[in-house]
Amino acid sequence: MTKKFQERFMQIVFLVAACASVLAVALICIFLFANGIPAMKEIGLAKFLFGQKWKPSNNLYGILPFILGSIYVTAGSIIIGVPTALLTAIFLAFYCPKKLYPILKAMVNLMAGIPSVVYGFFGLVMIVPLMRDLTGHDGSTMLTASILLGIMILPTVTGVVEPALRSVPSSYYEGALALGATHERSVFMTVIPAAKSGVIAGIVLGIGRSIGETMAVIMVAGNQTWMPQGLMKGLRTMTANIVMEMGYAADLHREALIATGVVLFVFILIINLCVSALKRRSAYE
Repeated sequence: MTKKFQERFMQIVFLVAACASVLAVALICIFLFANGIPAMKEIGLAKFLFGQKWKPSNNLYGILPFILGSIYVTAGSIIIGVPTALLTAIFLAFYCPKKLYPILKAMVNLMAGIPSVVYGFFGLVMIVPLMRDLTGHDGSTMLTASILLGIMILPTVTGVVEPALRSVPSSYYEGALALGATHERSVFMTVIPAAKSGVIAGIVLGIGRSIGETMAVIMVAGNQTWMPQGLMKGLRTMTANIVMEMGYAADLHREALIATGVVLFVFILIINLCVSALKRRSAYE
């Protein structure tokens, strides 16, 4: 009787925890859409999404520069960070000496725990002056933000991809060796394709970390509100715009910032849906 009671009690605890998570997401959605949709209607959906000027003092609330800024910085960080993270995961899983592995693994885990503002301070003190010296332009640019975010997503992607690679049955690797493949070909042509779902999940988490980053981007991106004009020019992302102006915003200005959060939420939702579709497709292949 006691055992059945304990099992039933734990089932209730797990159910409450799951419902709390769903309720939290539902409340966030309700808050965002209830406050953001009216602002979009008042401003005009087309003007809000495709307007190129953000001047709250003149009632101009176009967020296209921030949308493009978020996309460009995220794409740049993925180009820089994902290949590095994948190669790091492959090295840790298949090439790292056993004595060196605990040290490198601890360093990767430590990178994941460093606060964003510390990364931003590092970028402001180290990367921005370096980029200024190398390029001859202002160091607070799209390229600088992409480099910093590429560093920040490295532990996130590596932490997901490495266990996925290790979870592939050893028979895949051994079978490739038995057929005459080299160690490198066995890893890259057999093990990695078998861990495709884990690799995709790691990349998606990296995209989510990059597109949702705020403090580090504020400190190194330049924060210009105009349209992005190139790698060596400053920009502002959606998250940075919300944080920088929410403290003093009021009325329609505040609602427009919340509506920006709605757009960001939709971006993340689209990314997750695309990943789910890719996973289902890979499961049938």
